[in-house]
Amino acid sequence: MSKAVGKTKSPPAKSTAAVQAASEDAAVTVLRRHAEEQFAEELSAFRKADDRPRPPQWQLSPWAVSTYLLGGKLPDGFVVSPKYIGNRRLIEIAVSTLATDRALLLLGVPGTAKSWVSEHLAAAISGDSTRLVQGTAGTSEEAIRYGWNYALLLAKGPSMEALVPSPLMRAMKDGQIARIEELTRIPADVQDTLITILSEKTLPIPELNAQLQATKGFNVIATANNRDKGVNDLSSALKRRFNTVVLPPPSTAEEEVDIVRIRVEALGRALELPAEPPGLEEIRRVVTVFRELRDGQTADGKTKVKQPSGTMSTGEAISVVNQGLALAAHFGDGVLRAGDVASGLVGAVVKDPVQDRVVWLEYLEAVVKERDGWKDLYRACREVS
Repeated sequence: MSKAVGKTKSPPAKSTAAVQAASEDAAVTVLRRHAEEQFAEELSAFRKADDRPRPPQWQLSPWAVSTYLLGGKLPDGFVVSPKYIGNRRLIEIAVSTLATDRALLLLGVPGTAKSWVSEHLAAAISGDSTRLVQGTAGTSEEAIRYGWNYALLLAKGPSMEALVPSPLMRAMKDGQIARIEELTRIPADVQDTLITILSEKTLPIPELNAQLQATKGFNVIATANNRDKGVNDLSSALKRRFNTVVLPPPSTAEEEVDIVRIRVEALGRALELPAEPPGLEEIRRVVTVFRELRDGQTADGKTKVKQPSGTMSTGEAISVVNQGLALAAHFGDGVLRAGDVASGLVGAVVKDPVQDRVVWLEYLEAVVKERDGWKDLYRACREVS
């Protein structure tokens, strides 16, 4: 009969002053802070104001988690910034799924904020978004289950001391949310390692004749897209253990403009770019180009355009504007202009140097050149094309 693995003794807690000092030092030196660090003030305000029922081990109630992601105002007047701009019901479904024993699969084309939503869900629910497994073609079973410290293994044989827990195993032990990015990039036989964990909430450790049973609060958020090359479809057995929420591209141009503006301003602050915040008009032009090439027609529906091979996602639009902002800051006067975004636009569209180049040049001549107020963008794009 297998034995259950108990919790190990926690190390002594650091003093509040020491933790705060460490956090301040990290804020200065870290390139990208985790969501729970970047939005610590908002999460703290929620914990003080949230008096609704919370599932076991949750830092916030389901209502507070969804409000944290979607933005709003707390009863005391504290304003919460939106982390996700889109369909409210989708976020509510995702949060309610995690309050059950069902795992959550966020599905969608690249650039629809799946990883962003996953990180913020874990930060709001568990206060820790770092229990992360990054899926690749080389991800092994050890990354999902556990590995071994081979020096200790050879010296002392199989033991809990020699076992190296995976992020998923640590989340099971502590009753937290584990994240698996790009699940369909992981080989199919490794994916199926999750079946026992998701159905039985147990991780067998046959080498020790033991098992780890998940603590209340444990759950899994996985992300996947079906536009990536080398995708490994999930088995029907694994699919049944997930509730799937599809995150679509932004439904309107204004919604997409808001997403790009908010993310670019946040990235600009994090990277300390000495530039003015990007103008809405320049962002709107980038978003319009992306939406028209993505949809295969102009915004007014009057002209059909060929579609490039890339996804033309919102995430790529954010990268184009952010790159333009860096050019404006370091090689211009700090104001984002057409010349700053032109090279990024060309790089985002022309993934195939033959096919996509033809699509891009046709779009420039048929649409951009003829549009009022876009002559500067046309000339800048022609120069780098």
